[in-house]
Amino acid sequence: MNEPKKTPTIQDVARFAKVSTATVSRALSIPSKVSEATRARVSEAVRVTGYTLNQTARSLRQRTARTILVALPDIRNPFFSSILDAIEREATLRGYGVLVLNLYFGRQTVVQLRDFLLSNRADGLLLLDGAFDVSQLQVVDEQRAPVPVVVACEEIPKSGFHTVLTDNGEAAERATRHLIDLGHRRIGHLLGPEHNIVARERHAGFNRALEKAGLKPVAEWCLRGNFEMESGFAAAGRYMSLPHRPTAFFAANDESAIGFLSGLRQYGVTCPRDISIVGFDDLGVAPHYDPPLTTMRQPREALGRMAAEALIDMIEDPNMLPSSLRIVLRSELVVRESTGRPAAPDDGAPS
Repeated sequence: MNEPKKTPTIQDVARFAKVSTATVSRALSIPSKVSEATRARVSEAVRVTGYTLNQTARSLRQRTARTILVALPDIRNPFFSSILDAIEREATLRGYGVLVLNLYFGRQTVVQLRDFLLSNRADGLLLLDGAFDVSQLQVVDEQRAPVPVVVACEEIPKSGFHTVLTDNGEAAERATRHLIDLGHRRIGHLLGPEHNIVARERHAGFNRALEKAGLKPVAEWCLRGNFEMESGFAAAGRYMSLPHRPTAFFAANDESAIGFLSGLRQYGVTCPRDISIVGFDDLGVAPHYDPPLTTMRQPREALGRMAAEALIDMIEDPNMLPSSLRIVLRSELVVRESTGRPAAPDDGAPS
């Protein structure tokens, strides 16, 4: 009768690698704490022995969930898809699971968020919503050790949280400069939500570009929106009612830009013959729309990966990161067919 094969242990790995069990544990849980040569020896020992880390038992011993919680404002928004994918990939590589919480439903989801953290079902929070009421987290901290938090996509001013985001204001300035360089002088802006920090930063960047070019923003050429396709579509009607119309628009995001283009088509306005439009984000649909959309490409995959990496580093070693981490990634102008030179010379003055 064959005896059952013995399950490999961490001691077996340590003996094969000729290191202590503590070193094996560090190499597997906090690889940055050991040398590259030691990591290689431990990895080879794991491969040869067939050792498998028992995450469930480990979590029970350490009173951790090996899980991060991602809270975002609206899971329906396609902008978040590649960010979430990058977060999950990075978390999986580090041995963590991911819980996703949609904050769209307000108070109900805030209660869920606090429950996840207070019940130790998540070890840290990755927050993709700059409008979140951070006082809710203070209530959590009163009942347990401070929760590791990283904010991504949108900044929460004066919060002190580690933050990973893109250069919204500078990117908006470059997008508007692209229209100016094409010869446009009557340039409008399709705004984002009034109280959204990202929308405000992009509006400020738009205004800076005009100012540097010696142009003045025209209030009636700044059309209110809310980042959604429907608001862009509605803005087309307001554009058509203007007594003097811009020859170009910078839209605060791709969804509103595409809605705006679609709405203008109902009035027979052709892009880029009659109007040029620049979006922001470079969603998957942007290169496939008619016309393909010129836009600012946010490095969303890098943003998600770096945000998850920072959060897990905080969870595993609170001293690993500097006291205040703020990573700003650069967006890239992608020129497609929705922008071109104005049909007639544009002096910027209403005519």
